[in-house]
Amino acid sequence: MESKRQFSIILIKLFFIQYLSVLCAARNFDFFYFVLQWPGSYCDTAKSCCYPTTGKPAADFGIHGLWPNYNDGSYPSNCDPNAPFDQSQISDLRSSMQKNWPTLACPSGNGITFWSHEWEKHGTCSESVLNQHQYFQTALNLKNQIHLLQALRTAVPDGSSYSLESIKDAIKEASGFSPWIECNVDESGNSQLYQIYLCVDTSASNFINCPVFPNGKKCGSQIEFPPF
Repeated sequence: MESKRQFSIILIKLFFIQYLSVLCAARNFDFFYFVLQWPGSYCDTAKSCCYPTTGKPAADFGIHGLWPNYNDGSYPSNCDPNAPFDQSQISDLRSSMQKNWPTLACPSGNGITFWSHEWEKHGTCSESVLNQHQYFQTALNLKNQIHLLQALRTAVPDGSSYSLESIKDAIKEASGFSPWIECNVDESGNSQLYQIYLCVDTSASNFINCPVFPNGKKCGSQIEFPPF
């Protein structure tokens, strides 16, 4: 009887330690990266892309993710294995997510695999601030606060090559903050605008100056903005 009681106490302690570990990991971050992706550049590579099962997305920046980060450039990930993605929690957001957060990975999908990955790897590390529904709703709200495509098309109509600085200036004009630009390359090896990183405070409500920029794929001085 005594051994069973001691075993139960040990299990409770282990559970409590695990809970504290997850809680600390979820609370301990300094800012978010809000990452937007240009589908024209995702698809204009040797790897190409696959349109979602719902059809070709609109020619607009799509959300890649909302990622908790530390000021030293590192980031937490997969913070809560006890909080798996539950698509029923975002049923009211699904049509908006298919439009603003589409998957372009092959084979074609409906977005669930992509969104599940983003929640479990990144979203679970911000649970002290955002539950699952709030995590996705917040990302959609952030996208609606800025109109990057309109700003870029005014400054740099797509299909040609532009200076990296002119693209950064156009994004800063639209958002109020300096972005980090990540590039990839087309089949000819030309550098092209791939992803835009902006920083958000820990409440996930305000854009801020980035404490640190990521170590993503850097761009050349001239980059393309391919059509989609």
